[in-house]
Amino acid sequence: MARIAVIGAGMGAMAGAARLAVAGHRVTVYERSATYGGSVGRFERDGFVFDTGPGLLHLPAVQRDLFVKTGKEPLEACVQLDQVDPASRHVFADGTSVSLPNASRGGVVAALDAALGEGAGERWGAFLGRARDAWDRSRRPLLEEPLWADRGALGRDPYPAVRQRRLLRGARQATTVAEIGAWELADPRLAALLDGYALSYGLDPRHTPASAALLPYLEQTFGSWYVRGGMRELARAVYERCLARRVEFVFGAEVARITERDGRAAGVELADGTVAAADHVVAGVAPEHLVGQPEHLAGQGDGPPREDGVRPDRADAAPVPGRFTVLLALRGARPADTAHRTVVHSPDGSAEAAGIFAGRTADRPTVTVLRPDDPGTRPDDGHEAVTVTTTVAPHGPVDWSDAALRERYARVLVAAAGAAVPDLAERLLWREVRTPADTAAETGAVGGSVPAPALAGAGGRLLRPANSTRLPGLYLAGGWAHPGGGLAHAGMSGALVAGLIIEGADFRGSR
Repeated sequence: MARIAVIGAGMGAMAGAARLAVAGHRVTVYERSATYGGSVGRFERDGFVFDTGPGLLHLPAVQRDLFVKTGKEPLEACVQLDQVDPASRHVFADGTSVSLPNASRGGVVAALDAALGEGAGERWGAFLGRARDAWDRSRRPLLEEPLWADRGALGRDPYPAVRQRRLLRGARQATTVAEIGAWELADPRLAALLDGYALSYGLDPRHTPASAALLPYLEQTFGSWYVRGGMRELARAVYERCLARRVEFVFGAEVARITERDGRAAGVELADGTVAAADHVVAGVAPEHLVGQPEHLAGQGDGPPREDGVRPDRADAAPVPGRFTVLLALRGARPADTAHRTVVHSPDGSAEAAGIFAGRTADRPTVTVLRPDDPGTRPDDGHEAVTVTTTVAPHGPVDWSDAALRERYARVLVAAAGAAVPDLAERLLWREVRTPADTAAETGAVGGSVPAPALAGAGGRLLRPANSTRLPGLYLAGGWAHPGGGLAHAGMSGALVAGLIIEGADFRGSR
């Protein structure tokens, strides 16, 4: 039995902790804040309840596997999962809208044909077919295996782009998300649909490799799920599973540094000077929090961002975006035919991306409006809790602590959300604004940045640091480590770290 110190109680770190405890190890989690869950937070006021992090679950198989491997009770015995159908409604700049069914490729094709015109669905369906090929080519090395030293395959884009014949330029192929939209989808609304997926994960469609086609493919193939009571309930269930496996949590315990002995990790030193010995250390925090020990991460993919969210090892790196969210308490019942999620697309997606990734605010942002049909989120059936979110530059390039800016941008989001909630202004009781500055203060994420999933292609620029490091006994888990951000990916990172510690050099990946 080994002693294992885990830094941070985020979802990836807790997933690894539970798996390690089941294997017989003695696991202690040190969390700087007063609670668990990391970015999976909750805000409550006057009987209204809101998620302050992710609002939907994709690839629930990752969470199901965690619960199967760590106890007798399956995931569905601990939380109630509801399929969201339609998965999403999209409102485009020209006024057209379309509702896309959950986990039904044929249904999506039919819906797009009906809303956008004959042939639109066929083009999107053909695109999803190519995205499936990219998934088949990259799934295991990108998501289910440790990040090996030889990453040549992941440096190449697995998306089989269609060759385009262009006058005087010869044949060309799409290499970015924006080029797929312009050359293969050939409809500005379909292009906006694809760009919206990339932007929602904090990726710039103009420069993100075509392999990001995996993102809509995964959602439209495996579905979108809502956790009854809000996503915080999932964090609670994972925390309670850790407790059931005798994982110890120490809250209000900030780790100052990782101690070393004989060339390997030997434990952690807390800010109050307390030293806790350990045989292995799992850092479930952004690598920049490993104070004074960045040398252990050299060559592990993109380096950690600076205070402004820019990665220092790439002079051309754009800020890593965060999220601006407005929580709306509304009087009046939620209409029965309301979509759980509506995306209101910007009339100029290119200008929006240019602003965000240059560290500015976008004048006309794409907003996502979440309206869960959940009695647990409202004081009674005569009220409704609505969350409006957009991707923004991190705190630093934009001063999100500026009260006037927060108020002005909140009005921008609420105005855009009117396309999803036409009577919003008349129903509004109060609103709460959350910015990347709040995220930074609560989670410790530099600039309030939110990590995107790892992607193949682009020469490996969008890979995350490996789960193992140059310091023996030190491992990385969570959204800032391989295979990147998002609930599913963070859960995979926990599984990979547990496998590396339990099986050692023989570990070849999750099964």
